[in-house]
Amino acid sequence: MSATRPTDPTQAEPLRTREKGSDNNREKPWLFRTYSGHSSATASNELYRTNLGRGQTGLSVAFDLPTQTGYDSDHVLARGEVGKVGVPVSHLGDMRVLFDQIPLAQMNTSMTINAPAAWLLALYIAVAEEQGAKRADLNGTVQNDIIKEYLSRGTYIYPPAASMRLITDVIAFTYRELPKWNPTNVCSYHLQEAGATPVQELAYALATAIAVLDAVKDSGQVPPEDFAQAFGRISFFVNAGIRFVTEICKMRAFVDLWEEIGRERYGVTDPKALMFRYGVQVNSLGLTEPQPENNVYRILLEMLAVVLSKKARARAVQLPAWNEALGLPRPWDQQWSLRLQQIVAYETDLLEYGDLFDGNPAIDAKVNELKEAARAELKRIEEMGGAIQAVESGYLKQSLVESNTSRVRGIETGGITVVGVNKFTESAPSPLVGTEGGAIMTVDPASEAEQIERLKEWRAKRDQAAVEAALKNLEAAARDGRNIMEPSIHAAKAGITTGEWAACLRKVFGEYRAPTGVSAASGALSNDGMDDLREEVKAVAKRLGRPLKLLVGKPGLDGHSNGAEQIAVKARDCGMEVVYEGIRLTPEQIVAAALEEGVHLVGLSILSGSHVELATDVIHRMRAEGIGGVPVVVGGIIPPEDEARLKASGIAGVFTPKDYNLTQIMRAIVALVDRSWSKAA
Repeated sequence: MSATRPTDPTQAEPLRTREKGSDNNREKPWLFRTYSGHSSATASNELYRTNLGRGQTGLSVAFDLPTQTGYDSDHVLARGEVGKVGVPVSHLGDMRVLFDQIPLAQMNTSMTINAPAAWLLALYIAVAEEQGAKRADLNGTVQNDIIKEYLSRGTYIYPPAASMRLITDVIAFTYRELPKWNPTNVCSYHLQEAGATPVQELAYALATAIAVLDAVKDSGQVPPEDFAQAFGRISFFVNAGIRFVTEICKMRAFVDLWEEIGRERYGVTDPKALMFRYGVQVNSLGLTEPQPENNVYRILLEMLAVVLSKKARARAVQLPAWNEALGLPRPWDQQWSLRLQQIVAYETDLLEYGDLFDGNPAIDAKVNELKEAARAELKRIEEMGGAIQAVESGYLKQSLVESNTSRVRGIETGGITVVGVNKFTESAPSPLVGTEGGAIMTVDPASEAEQIERLKEWRAKRDQAAVEAALKNLEAAARDGRNIMEPSIHAAKAGITTGEWAACLRKVFGEYRAPTGVSAASGALSNDGMDDLREEVKAVAKRLGRPLKLLVGKPGLDGHSNGAEQIAVKARDCGMEVVYEGIRLTPEQIVAAALEEGVHLVGLSILSGSHVELATDVIHRMRAEGIGGVPVVVGGIIPPEDEARLKASGIAGVFTPKDYNLTQIMRAIVALVDRSWSKAA
């Protein structure tokens, strides 16, 4: 691969534009983005226009979990989740408000949406056309990588084959109608968040891209003579961790392997189409709750991994804020991260030079090592039948759980140093955090009720006959194998809702529950402190008269299951019986399982900010069922004031990211069970 700069995600040609000014040798920088959205379309629109006014050059839309999983804001599973981790978009009216006074024909918009990607793109197109924009002028990306959702974020809806159908339909539609649009953003970011090693991140992302491209080819929707054009619109969204030399090499390996796949597997020869185009958000998993001010340095170092190497430079960068391990960042926190990008792009001389690493023997050796290992893993996946089969068999999920277990264990034992967490922990109080809270933004609880009222008003005012006709046409397209996009755009304009669109396709495709990866995963733990802990578990079990049984529950729509999986694996390795049924359960289902299984403790994992509503609901239901004596603990990103509220409601223990030592968590759980059941006796 030549050292020419990769293309911008929204353009088909290399970016060779020079910055205007005294130095005409500077290249145009990457797109500056912040991943944002919260509360309501109105509040998010205000935030977007503010950020654009401060120098942001592209939008990155965060949708709330009901939107991401295809539910309207008034669905039972949406309770407590509306507007928490993104903006609720239930219909065309919400999308209009979201982009009010933002000319979509001139904007580059990235939307992190997967299972309902076809629907949110349909809404976006409908709004753009209302603004007078031509489809061919629209620039941006839908993530639309549903395959990785089975492995990491958990916002899948349909079975893998149906999901691949939806991805294919979007690709086939956009290459004709929206030629500047990236129809899928193969996303290794969340794989790293779920524990992927650099080799796994390379192999699993590329295997997903191969599965998608094979499906597009087999669908017949893209003529062979146009296949290189479709190949050239595939983009990636990656993660950059703190080991930034390794991350630089990983990105250079991505560039080489992608060209190799294009040439050898698909016969693509156009150098522009073969370029590896990617956006990035640096590693949120590595941000720490203790000494959170240190996260600023982590974010900078991780960003350098994807901008220093011209050969593999990111085309768009969005940075987390320093306080995201504490909660939702404020506009000022996002501005601070945006200024970091601007300083690197405009104050340094980085963009005045060619690639800094070409010919470096240490870099070349590491790149080759990563490529060889990734090729071997790709071959293993290919022998299984491809990425879809590797998902359905549980192989990919199990591998990620085991890799994450190894990482967590390394932090726990000190084999991996995390400054401020397991080393150099003595610290003066942070003036950024203070003692009165206020270091994060909180979503007004009233915003959920207001969103539901707007949704009811929308339903009441629309033409019901047009809605029913649009839904009938949508269902027919899904059943007949027609491309889903035009019927979805028609449905958007007719006024159907996100929940209605997804429910229509649920009726055709069904729903899916992915393997958890827990039952077969090896803990791969050393015996440091474990023998004593196992003896404690045995002693308590003897007093109980049966094995100690723990239920790990994921209430609501939060699909980030990494923490729950690690707790389940650790508890099992300690000698407990573990009940873990995966993600997306109602409080009612969790309480029913606790009652049926006769568990001694319920552990809830909630990272979406809905911990107060969902945990207190579980407590109330358990009391109503006569099992209020069973202790309940909660883990998640929980501010101190919410921790106090949870404990006042009856929650027996709260664990946050600062509680990184799983052995200590297990000891606390065993002690809680012992005390509660001794008291009951």
